[in-house]
Amino acid sequence: MQHKIPISKLGPLGDEMASAVSTCVHCGFCLAACPTYDQLGQEPDSPRGRIVLMKDVLEGNLSVDDASLHIDRCLGCLACEPACPSGVPYRDLISPYRATMEPVRKRTLIDRITRVMTSSTLPYPRRFRLAAKMGRFARPLAPWLPRPIGAMLNLLPDRLPQRQSWLPINPAIGTRRGRVALLSGCAQSVLAPDINTATIDVLTRNGIEVLVPPNQACCGALSWHVGNWNQAKQFAIANLKAFPEDVDAIVTNAAGCGSGMHEYGMILKGTKYESDATAFVSKVKDVSVVLAELGELAAIPQRSESLRIAYHDACHLANAQSVRSEPRHLLTQIPAVELLEIPESHLCCGSAGTYNVDQPEIAKSLGDDKVRHLLSTEPDLVATGNIGCMTQLQTHLAAAGSSVKVRHTVQILRDAYIGKL
Repeated sequence: MQHKIPISKLGPLGDEMASAVSTCVHCGFCLAACPTYDQLGQEPDSPRGRIVLMKDVLEGNLSVDDASLHIDRCLGCLACEPACPSGVPYRDLISPYRATMEPVRKRTLIDRITRVMTSSTLPYPRRFRLAAKMGRFARPLAPWLPRPIGAMLNLLPDRLPQRQSWLPINPAIGTRRGRVALLSGCAQSVLAPDINTATIDVLTRNGIEVLVPPNQACCGALSWHVGNWNQAKQFAIANLKAFPEDVDAIVTNAAGCGSGMHEYGMILKGTKYESDATAFVSKVKDVSVVLAELGELAAIPQRSESLRIAYHDACHLANAQSVRSEPRHLLTQIPAVELLEIPESHLCCGSAGTYNVDQPEIAKSLGDDKVRHLLSTEPDLVATGNIGCMTQLQTHLAAAGSSVKVRHTVQILRDAYIGKL
């Protein structure tokens, strides 16, 4: 027999979940926007269907574990939000639901092992670097290991880039136009540290002083989106303490990180840090937004050779932060660049944090579809704003036999400035 869970007993997130559930009128506009519905064609694997399932669990008509198959398949890409005419705040339901229900879920031993492996390595750069190096030796065993662990090993690059570090204070070049603090990130600082180097280069060239707080932590997005609420709280509180208040913006250059930091108000709801989180969130901006707000940028050298760049919308940039025009505007400032739009661009590439590990079959299918649409534009280069997307796209491009490279928007800008594009 299922027991009803009164909203009042769901803790500080109960009101948000109740509001999100009640806002949905089950119109179905979200179906065409949802990647998992597109892949699986089942009502429970749509946002509308998942809202019904979560409502039934909250009202005690369905067990948490009976609903978990379809809830777990949600990428959290939030493509349903811009598609929804009723304005359902799906982000206020899916992550809080996972965080609230995780303690009462039944998980297999393999699930528990995988979650411990990811939560104890990915958010910590030193541990992740060590784990990645060790994992390469175990990769030949991937076909014989449990599927999630095998998927994790297959995602590792053949070689890690050289470790990079950044000065705590990076002065503006020329007249100072602003002062920001940069989130250096965890997995990104291991897999693609040059993104931070390029971010600092482009910002300082344009008169922005960049601080890199030495005591900062992981943004907490991975923890929050898989229901590890306690870990997400710890990271959020650490960052509230680490980042200075006297800056114009807290800059992120990974869509998932920026989205996660924008949810600090939810993560820390009901704690003594709630009001501090609201002030913090008001300053969080993607690097493309900071640059676009400057107006006129430092002149980029002329180029004679044309370059076709396909821009991939990272879900947590386009949907979660409503940042779509700014990266495109920046790329079109580069001489001789033709910007290409990817068909079906609203559908997620399948990265979504640990989704490749948790749902490898769906992630692979989404990655294959995304690369097929991408290559139809015949690009010379692919631009995006998220390390997860970069890894996913590069993996599937290589599998398709393509030599097209994927670069972060700021890397492309930096390369244009130094004449190496």
